[in-house]
Formats: sequence, structure tokens, C-alpha cells
Amino acid sequence: MLELSHVSYSYNEFKALQDISVSVLPQALTAVIGPNGAGKSTLLKIIANLITPAKGKMKLAKNVKIAYLPQYSLLDRTFPLTVFDVVAMGLWQDIGIFGGLSKKKTESIYFALDAVGLNDFDSRSLSDLSGGQFQRLLFARMIVQNADLLLLDEPFAAVDEPTVKDLLKLITMWHQQGKTILAVMHNLKLVKNYFPTTILLAKKIISAGKTSDVIDPSNLAKISFTEI
Repeated sequence: MLELSHVSYSYNEFKALQDISVSVLPQALTAVIGPNGAGKSTLLKIIANLITPAKGKMKLAKNVKIAYLPQYSLLDRTFPLTVFDVVAMGLWQDIGIFGGLSKKKTESIYFALDAVGLNDFDSRSLSDLSGGQFQRLLFARMIVQNADLLLLDEPFAAVDEPTVKDLLKLITMWHQQGKTILAVMHNLKLVKNYFPTTILLAKKIISAGKTSDVIDPSNLAKISFTEI
């Protein structure tokens, strides 16, 4: 599905990623873990083609459609849009910015809202949503995108436990449908319970592979990773 070869990236003088080489198999459900400043978000942005590596190459399988969920803290919730509008944005790649919504596309939006428990929220503005409801909204947008490769940057930040459980069910369902998923995670308990494979990152690849092998005390001791 995806292969990075000797990828590096810097923000001015700050080295975010150094000589990253890693492969992601089709239909993998992979957690990306590491300390703050490890380059986890940068890695996802490179894969999403939002930024270009300073060095190295990325090889992606042909005709792979990507959906990217950014960090909650980076999103502006004051923009005057309704819940329906935001989910509809997930269809832009198919219909274009000025394309009209067919009956089938409109039904897909309401199906996605129902799937995340927001079936009566379509006309609400973003500012009316709680943190958990807003994250559910972003997952609904990913549903209508129907992508092959899903990139989730801290999908459970600022949400309550019931929302985490519901969103984990969606991720598990996507995985069962054959989608490839990479998620930046901080909760190692969730990683152990739900993610078969893991990438441990600290600007460089510390370890990658089966989660039980990667989340090993000997690997964690190599970095300042204390949030378990």
C-alpha cells in the first residue's frame, strides 16, 4: 500500500523526521506512537501529500484514495458552516466544489451522520457542538469520502469515553471492510487492544511491526515516552 524510503523533513532549522524508511501493508491497522515532537503528525502530512519530503521518496499504490483527519486543536470551529455542510465537504473530490448533490449523495451524508450518532444535528452550526460531537462529525465526513487509506491524527483527543468507544467501533468496522488505517495514538492501552501493528517514532523509526513486539520496555526505554 505504502512505502517510505529515507524520508527526512525539517521546519526551518528543526528536524522533524530523519531518514524514515517504513512500509505499510494493505488493510493494515497501524498505530503511530512516540513522544511529543517525534514527527508523528509530520509523517501523516507527508503521506497525505500535504507537505513534500526534503529528502527521500514515498511510493503509494496506484489509485489509492486518501482521507485525512487533522488534529482537533488545529481546526477552526467558528467558521459559519452547518454539520451537513462539513460532511458534504467529504464529497468534493467526487463532485467538485461547485457540483450539486444528487439524491444518492445526500442520502450518503445522512447515512454517515446516523452512523456517528448525529442524525438530528444536520442543521446545527459547528459552534453548537461539543468536542465529542465535533469529532464524530469529522468521522462522518471520512465515511462519505470512502477512501482506501485513512490517516487519523490523534482521533480521540478532547473526547469523552463513550465517544472513544463509538469511534473505535467505526475504526474496527473500516478495518474489517479492508481499509488501511494509520492513527497517531497516545493511549498505549488502546493501542495494545485495538491495533495489530505499530510504528514507534522519535524523529527516526525506533521500531515497527507487531504491536506486542514494538511496545516493549526495551524499545520504550530508548525514548522519553511516559504516557502509557
